[in-house]
Amino acid sequence: MAVDSSTPDQISVPRWHSPLAVRPRLIASSALMLFLELALIRWTGSNVVHLSYFSNFVLLGSFLGIGIGILRSSRARRLPYYSPIMLGLLVAVIAWKPVTVNRGSDSSVIYFTSLNTTGPPTWVILPIVFVAAAVILAGPAELVGRCFAELPRLTAYRYDLIGSLLGIVCFTGLSFLGAPPIWWGAIVTITFLVLMVPQQKATATALSAALVAAPLLVMVGVLFHESTRPENSWSPYYKVQTSGFEWQGVPLLTITVNGVPHQQAIPADARLQWEPQYGLPYERANAGKAPKNVLIIGAGSGSDVAIALKKGAEHVDAVEIDPRIRDIGKAKHPDHPYQDPRVTSHIDDGRAFLSRTDKKYDLIMLALPDSLTLVNGASSLRLESYLFTQQAFESAKEHLAPGGAFAMYNYYRETWLIDRLALTAEKAFGHKPCVDKVGDNLQQAVVTVGLTEADQTCGTAWAGKTAVTPPPATDNRPFLYLFTDRIPSLYLVTLGLVLVAGLIGVGIAGGGSSYRRMRPYADLFLLGAGFMLLETKSITGFALLFGTTWVVNAIVFAGVLVAVLAAVEVTRKFKTPPMKVMYGVLAAGLLLSWVFPDSWLLSMPVGLRALVAVVIAFMPIFAANVIFAKRFTDTADGTASFGANLLGAMLGGCLEYAALLIGFDGLLIIAALLYAGAFLLRPKGSSVITT
Repeated sequence: MAVDSSTPDQISVPRWHSPLAVRPRLIASSALMLFLELALIRWTGSNVVHLSYFSNFVLLGSFLGIGIGILRSSRARRLPYYSPIMLGLLVAVIAWKPVTVNRGSDSSVIYFTSLNTTGPPTWVILPIVFVAAAVILAGPAELVGRCFAELPRLTAYRYDLIGSLLGIVCFTGLSFLGAPPIWWGAIVTITFLVLMVPQQKATATALSAALVAAPLLVMVGVLFHESTRPENSWSPYYKVQTSGFEWQGVPLLTITVNGVPHQQAIPADARLQWEPQYGLPYERANAGKAPKNVLIIGAGSGSDVAIALKKGAEHVDAVEIDPRIRDIGKAKHPDHPYQDPRVTSHIDDGRAFLSRTDKKYDLIMLALPDSLTLVNGASSLRLESYLFTQQAFESAKEHLAPGGAFAMYNYYRETWLIDRLALTAEKAFGHKPCVDKVGDNLQQAVVTVGLTEADQTCGTAWAGKTAVTPPPATDNRPFLYLFTDRIPSLYLVTLGLVLVAGLIGVGIAGGGSSYRRMRPYADLFLLGAGFMLLETKSITGFALLFGTTWVVNAIVFAGVLVAVLAAVEVTRKFKTPPMKVMYGVLAAGLLLSWVFPDSWLLSMPVGLRALVAVVIAFMPIFAANVIFAKRFTDTADGTASFGANLLGAMLGGCLEYAALLIGFDGLLIIAALLYAGAFLLRPKGSSVITT
């Protein structure tokens, strides 16, 4: 049986006068690190609209900070008071100047946001947030690194993973309860105080408490003010704000998410009078007959449900991904459609709902399902991305009753986007759809397609695709709003600056020795980059198979950590195969993922799909982490090797954007190349674990 025979780093680390022993201290530090990372992504994204579309940007800053903090831990002479100070400053600055913006200036990618710009411009606020995230996360990482110096390698890594799991579980629980950010701030503040107020002389303790508590009290004050405003509430995806008023004697309820006007709850009669286009699907489909069974995906606060009932629907399945928005509509919509006995409400992802139901519908409607946010941990996957692929339209077709129709409407901004959706419908259904463009600027459109051409009644025939119409989005490359087949310059410039900032930051923080210390661990750097791509592929794959909901996302994150922890436990307690064999298992796992893509799994029953998906997704993750654990055990400098691995994850986060060009399946090829490089760079004769 193998054991963890590695010893703590023989590096002089300043004494940490903590009331906690090293193991609970490491668990608390790791939990704080991951909880704080998730809280930053959620909170900054709710107040800086750019970050709703670039949540990966905060993640990259976090990885940079974590890597720097681990590297600093062996040479820092004081506790990282800079972290709570920067956290307090960031929260105060963003609260003072929150940002709402219009769509990006790069016309090759569309952002559905508000039409007015307030707050600092992109080039000011994004660098501030990136640098601040790095500095903030460096503090808890430094505390983690100090614990690593006191424990054997794999023992320390084991407790780091347990702490990370605890952080995910805690944040997921708060999301489930709809807890406002004051609870996030309170947990972060208490944990910082427990970890960073040492037990020593009274004056030193008081000074430490002041350095930690003062900026965090500023943060808590801001979050308390935000959390107690009556118009604010929190869903697992957004900060939701509501405001009600009357216009022309009609009660209206406006719902704003993350600083962007999102929906209006309007009585069906008024909506159809002011914007008659919302009734067009019922005129174009079913020869104008009232549909019996209607499925509405993106039901929101209920306006589209109310219209379906007004048009004579006998039953409506209303699918909405955000429970808070549904609940607001249930309580405050003037027509109270969710209380109607003809309506069944479902909190679910629309694509996942279709994959689990055998029901047939006379009309399936995509009702304004633009999410205004990305799936955490995925570079450019929006909550609604898998609703608008050719495969999704084909799935909708399979759920239509004879004579049924499929329709969608939205403010699409660009003519090419309307044509892309119409082309996708044509490919999926085999004939041209009805396309009604509304308004002089042609930004709003209604696309309706019958199960057969005889099941639709068009006003004006769609002219068909043009030379500039992009091909349909696919499940492998579900980027509906991306016009070009290249990575937009906005992303390339931003990622280039991120990498430059990372190179400079590591050099400065490491006192000039960081790169020299990490040089022997180039293979661990590549292992970190490859692992990040595997994690992204798992998140996007499970989002397709089971829905892009926050629950699926949290389960996958936790599942990845459990797989890593299992790999560590196996390596600690058992004699594992040689490194070459484990690289072979990893290669086999990557090949298995390539040979059996997610599209193949979609055809399986849900239970079998889950079992096979777990095996395919987590086999390479498990093998990769056995390799990491074996290699990490033998390193001479634990903090430098661990820091190199974490900084490699930052590179992997940048490489995720290659999916815009080659699709998510293509990330497996990049991961395979990174792991091949790690295999070639591994020290020969390493990873011998004594028994």
